[in-house]
Amino acid sequence: MIKTTALVLLPEEAAGMQTVTFFVAKQLGISINEITDVKIRKRSIDARSRQVKIRLEVDVFIGEQAPSAKINERQLKKVSNAQPVHIIGCGPAGMFAALRLIELGLRPVIIERGKDVKSRRRDLALINKQGIVNPDSNYCFGEGGAGTYSDGKLYTRSGKRENIQRILETFVQFGANADILVDAHPHIGTNKLPGIITSIREAIIQCGGEIHFNTRLNGIKYDTSGIKGITVSPTDANGDATHLNCKSLILATGHSARDVFELLHKEKILIEAKSFAIGVRIEHPQNLIDTIQYHTETRNEFLPPASYSLVHQSGNKGVYSFCMCPGGIIAPAATSPGEIVVNGWSPSKRNNKFANSGIVVSVDENDFKPFSKHGPLAGLCYQSSVEQLAFHKGGNNLQAPAQRMIDFVNDKRSATLPDTSYIPGVQSIKLEEVLPEAITNALREGFIAFGQKMKGYYTNEAVLVGVESRTSSPVRIPRDKQSLMHTEVKGLFPCAEGAGYA
Repeated sequence: MIKTTALVLLPEEAAGMQTVTFFVAKQLGISINEITDVKIRKRSIDARSRQVKIRLEVDVFIGEQAPSAKINERQLKKVSNAQPVHIIGCGPAGMFAALRLIELGLRPVIIERGKDVKSRRRDLALINKQGIVNPDSNYCFGEGGAGTYSDGKLYTRSGKRENIQRILETFVQFGANADILVDAHPHIGTNKLPGIITSIREAIIQCGGEIHFNTRLNGIKYDTSGIKGITVSPTDANGDATHLNCKSLILATGHSARDVFELLHKEKILIEAKSFAIGVRIEHPQNLIDTIQYHTETRNEFLPPASYSLVHQSGNKGVYSFCMCPGGIIAPAATSPGEIVVNGWSPSKRNNKFANSGIVVSVDENDFKPFSKHGPLAGLCYQSSVEQLAFHKGGNNLQAPAQRMIDFVNDKRSATLPDTSYIPGVQSIKLEEVLPEAITNALREGFIAFGQKMKGYYTNEAVLVGVESRTSSPVRIPRDKQSLMHTEVKGLFPCAEGAGYA
């Protein structure tokens, strides 16, 4: 017999399966000896009251053994001689598209401007230590995409898409901890993702797929009948451009692939400006966030570092937390020299002493008006102008402009700045000199509101680091809802974050 039941336990009670089994027996009114096994289906933290609880959904096996743990692994085929489908971008969208193509008996050919996941590390070290940005290999570009070295959270706020369980099972198939299958907010960790990404790449190649690193898309050929081919070239410019014939092209570039947006516009392939968000990274001491969220001076050893989610409406602008990283690090995510972009990530243990989150403000075509001459690239140009100004105000290096939270709200330059996880360093700047007025005003109102929702959050212990500007793509590439092809170019499949469908 199998029964499914829900439990609400203290953190220490939920820490071991023997204790969980005891409480299951108590709840069902049976002897613990009658239970042959207990498997956790879902696990989440409920910190809404002063007594933090763990909510569990469990399967209870009575008089029979639980089946051995098994996931729905992808059944990959040999496709060496199969019809090719070209994919631009080896981020999560490109890699998962490749896996699905192999399942369907098609041969993926991935074109990636960046380096393999291991080689990227040297370029990240140059960014952090010397402020040198390689425009083809950085926190955003390269195998695995932006998520590989900037966190790897695996949950979505969308309830309209199909169940993501199969995606989680794929990560487990390639090396992720099985805990992500039961946690409400699954997290792999930046330190674990490179190995998983490597395993996925090896599987694609073993099946007959191809991945070409250090190779940039620089031309798309098409006519009224559809896609005809693409032109690619080595990123080091020491090789000739190559034309590849293709009839199907999956465009899986990320939100920072500005050269691709410019290429599409140049080739007269329809694109549209879309709304996104701009703001700052805020960093608090992690123990302060733990104290606020768990209502205690000392975090229980059985609880993970606390997170938060905040939303405020300031007039017609939404102000909200984005990509919150408990025990995390603020990273330099610029993709070209002469700009400042910040992002955040957490290792799997989330054991850094800081908590950081993007706090961003929605922007739309009204904000882009000064850049309207750029047509569908207006939002991109607006975004770029803010990043370049941040670079200039930070001292024309990767030191980021920063300000204490209350100083920012009170329009006061910070005399000193607290320690921060941002390795290139910070400069005390009035952030209103960097951020557009509408964003500055909305952030000031939002921080006061957040301080009312989370007592202790509004503090000068917190530092704002600018700018968080790559929340989503500033461009949408339109596609048909049924075929998922571009509305005007047959055989072109825009997907994921870079196309505006994150």
